[in-house]
Amino acid sequence: MNFPILSSIIFLPLLGAFFILIFKTSNDKSSKYISIFTSLANFVLCLFLWFSFDSSFSGFQFVEEKNWISGYIKFKLGVDGISILFIVLTAFITPICILSCINSVKTRIKEFLIAILILETFMIGVFCSLDLVIFYLFFEAGLIPMFLIIGIWGGSKRVYSAFKFFLFTLLGSVLMLVAIIAIYWITGTTDVTEIYKIKIPIEYQYLLWLAFLSSFAVKLPMWPVHTWLPDAHVEAPTAGSVILAAILLKMAGYGFLRFSIGMFPVASHFFTPLIFTLSIIAIIYTSLVALMQDDMKKLIAYSSVAHMGYVTLGIFSFTKQGIEGGMFQMISHGLISAALFLCVGFLYDRMNSREINKFGGVVNILPKFSLIFIIFTLAALGLPGTSGFVGEFLVLVGTFKVNYLAAIIATIGVILAAAYMLWLAKRVIFGEITNENVKKLKDLNISQGIMFGSLILTVIVFGFFPDPLIKTMSVSVNDLLTYYESEINNQISMKINE
Repeated sequence: MNFPILSSIIFLPLLGAFFILIFKTSNDKSSKYISIFTSLANFVLCLFLWFSFDSSFSGFQFVEEKNWISGYIKFKLGVDGISILFIVLTAFITPICILSCINSVKTRIKEFLIAILILETFMIGVFCSLDLVIFYLFFEAGLIPMFLIIGIWGGSKRVYSAFKFFLFTLLGSVLMLVAIIAIYWITGTTDVTEIYKIKIPIEYQYLLWLAFLSSFAVKLPMWPVHTWLPDAHVEAPTAGSVILAAILLKMAGYGFLRFSIGMFPVASHFFTPLIFTLSIIAIIYTSLVALMQDDMKKLIAYSSVAHMGYVTLGIFSFTKQGIEGGMFQMISHGLISAALFLCVGFLYDRMNSREINKFGGVVNILPKFSLIFIIFTLAALGLPGTSGFVGEFLVLVGTFKVNYLAAIIATIGVILAAAYMLWLAKRVIFGEITNENVKKLKDLNISQGIMFGSLILTVIVFGFFPDPLIKTMSVSVNDLLTYYESEINNQISMKINE
């Protein structure tokens, strides 16, 4: 294919943002129409990319390569079975975010839409990049629009939360930048495909792996550097929370697969016990903390940390089921968490409160909304027939193969998830109406029905038919595991010979 489809997918949202910026109008309708059209067009283009993708092919496809800084850095793009699904997820979530903000954002809607579209460009750029410097630029650039989204359109403590989010993620990424410079010094290139071939010497891998971990652990986030996430979620507007949970957290999981394991396989093997320990703590500890929350957003935020614990557990099991389960969990969590934050936003816009004790008996007034809330609550706790079950099941199976104790403890997290999600549903949806304001609520409108309907459809379809996702990622996961196992076997052989 001669058409630069990856560049088009990356920069189309940026073009839409530019048109919104230059469009002189007294009302915001034109900005809304441009942003919705742009995001939907990009989603269609991403679907075309997915359908054109050859899932039986081993290696990167749709590769684009241009000299950026001659002799040093190339603007190199490409996708494989690991990255393409995250691109489609990003393009799917963005128009939903735009639809949600139309109802919730009351001021500076034009600037808000520009920030969303620019953020989409940076997020897709992360998943397409095949050069470490380009990846880093896209990875860090996403901080700016997200910082503005939280800091300008957030709640009462938005400035504190925005700066905490920015500083936490930036400080971790500084070490990754140092590591990228070191990789260039060692290998003479920042081209990811070339680095795979050259292979970084074992003596350098451990420190470089830790440097990348410092960034990915914060972004995911992993315990104990997770504290910025609940604060950011609570203060962020609904669309900001959706993007943060659905996409931004997944960039770190993708980074573990593409860079930590791909470039530092020996170090990844060495630090696996550390990742397992942190993952188990995250699953159990944040689940217990979630049980104690009285703010709906905080509860869902802590549940996100727990679910990301399953992701790292699956990835570092180094089994086919585990890695595929970790990826599936990221996709599934992106859909389910987005829907749950939209549900909370729906209630907050009408009640101006997220406190659980301010609700109760919502099912009596909002039957449609209540049904949707229950569906996503059950999906979040991993009910069979939903995408949440598939991801968690594969992760636990893959983990059990290598560490049955970790798998058993992680299973307790599933029970705790059922506890805090069902407890949330009981207090918000069922029971007697204790707040008179609940009686004044109105059920879903057409745009909200479209948003929730599309998310329900994907969660249930992939719950019953996960094969399209599994098939897409399968060959790339096999390649990654083959490369990892060969490097580990080579190291063992070297030690025996010594």
